[in-house]
Parts: sequence; structure tokens; C-alpha cells
Amino acid sequence: MPAVQRPDEDTPRGFVLAVSAYLLWGMLPFYLKALAHVPPLEVLAHRVIWSVPVAGLLLVALGRTRDLVAAIRSPRMLAMAALTAGLVGINWGIYVWSISNDHALDAALGYYINPLFSVALGAALLGERLTRLQWLAIALAAAAVLTLTIAAGRLPWVAVGLTLSWGFYAFFKKSLPIGPNQGFLLEVLILLIPALGWLAWLTGQGQNHFFDSAANAWLLVGTGAVTAVPLILYANGAKGLRLSTIGILQYIAPTMIFLIAVFAFGEPFGTARAIAFPMIWAALVLYSASLLHERRKKGEA
Repeated sequence: MPAVQRPDEDTPRGFVLAVSAYLLWGMLPFYLKALAHVPPLEVLAHRVIWSVPVAGLLLVALGRTRDLVAAIRSPRMLAMAALTAGLVGINWGIYVWSISNDHALDAALGYYINPLFSVALGAALLGERLTRLQWLAIALAAAAVLTLTIAAGRLPWVAVGLTLSWGFYAFFKKSLPIGPNQGFLLEVLILLIPALGWLAWLTGQGQNHFFDSAANAWLLVGTGAVTAVPLILYANGAKGLRLSTIGILQYIAPTMIFLIAVFAFGEPFGTARAIAFPMIWAALVLYSASLLHERRKKGEA
């Protein structure tokens, strides 16, 4: 009989899937930078459209299409999926804009702040309990984020938008009463109508970049895979993790985004960031040590 996951435990499978998703997200700026000549809303539309076949084929392979049909027939399920679809659509749009307009560091800042927001949601709304070592890790990460914010001189709208949209998406997605794969396909199906409508309007105006070149076409088609695969990994992984754990793991992607922004895209690197990065990684070490300690204690019990 399979073991039942306790609500206050993390599973190894959830951990591996979530980390894989964040590593893929960390490399995404390279792909989006290659599409910087295409308007962000057009890229967003293609991300939605080409995610549908990727997610659909996965669901067919898993034999879970009946669950999707049942969800579509449920007004409550559709309403909740429309909420998560709207949040993830906003998040994708802001992120595409930030990369194409040389604001990758602002995006990284937003994803640094977001885990703290997720932890706050978990503690306030789900009653998740943290150990002293975990609180120390969060405090250290908060200090690092504060350093980056002060260095920037303001909290940019990109950072705030990414924090709020993804934080609430993660929260509502975790409680969505449908499998993660079915839920993702339902979300992109909801977004499909406005995406197709936008591309139809662009085509009518002669502004559809899909037909500019074969390279453009393939890159835009590929946005489906680079969008769907990590999000599906994340959705499956999140079901096996506490919200607080997801919050800490989210430091992986912004760290990669930051390094890419500075060393590949040439965005400026200052003293404050040279101080903040070791603080963030120290927070990750502390939190990981706490998780290992908890698991050893449970193993001995």
C-alpha cells in the first residue's frame, strides 16, 4: 500500500520535480532573448497556443482526459482555473517584457522577493510551522533582498508584478481540486481564445512575426515546450511540497537569471549584489540543513 504524504512533509519526488522546473526556468532568458525582436504580447500568445498540444499529448499519454472533461463541466472548477490562468498569464507577460526590454535584473529581484511572499502566505493562510533555523534562513534571505532593493533605489513594477502574480498562482494552484497536468491544460485552454484572437488581429494588420522567417516560426513554436515542460514539472512537484519549501527553492531560478543578466546580457553588477548573493545562498544552506535534520529525527522516531 503506498505511503500517504502528511501535509507537513516534503516528498523526494516533489523535490526533484520542482528543482528541475526551476533549473529550466533559470535558462529561459536565453530563449526569450532570441525573441526580443518580437513584441511581448505576441510571444505570450504563442506561449499559450503551443503549450496546448504539449500539455494535451501528455494528458493523452497518461490516460487522464476524462478528468479534464469532468473539470470543464464543473462551473466551480472552471472559475478556479480561470483565476489561476489569469495569474499565470500575467506572470508570463511581465517576464517576457522584462527580458526583451533589458530588465532581467528586475525580474530576478521579483523572483527573489516571491519566495518570501509564498512563505508568508503559507504561514498566514495554511498554518505552516517553521523551525528556528528555517526562520533564520528566511531572515537572511530577506536581508539580502532588502540590500538589492535599496541598491536599486526603488521597487520596480516588474518585481512587484512577478511577485504577486506567481505567489498567488502557487497558492491557488496548490488547492486547485484537479490533477496538475489536467489543471495546466485547462489553464492554457482558457487562455487559448484570447491568444488566438490577438494573433488573428496581428495577422489582419500585417504584424504577425511568425511569417517573417523559418527561424522565427520555429522559435515561436518552441515557446510551447519551454513554457509547458517546466510548468508541468512544477505543478507535479508542488503537490508534494510544503508551500514554505517551494518558496525557498524558488531562489534557484532568480540566481540563474541574475547571473545570465550580468555575465551574458551585460547588465551592471554592483557592490550590493556582491554582498546579497552569498547571503541568499547561505539562506539556502541553512534551510537545507534544517530539512535534513528534520528527516533524520523522523527516521529515528
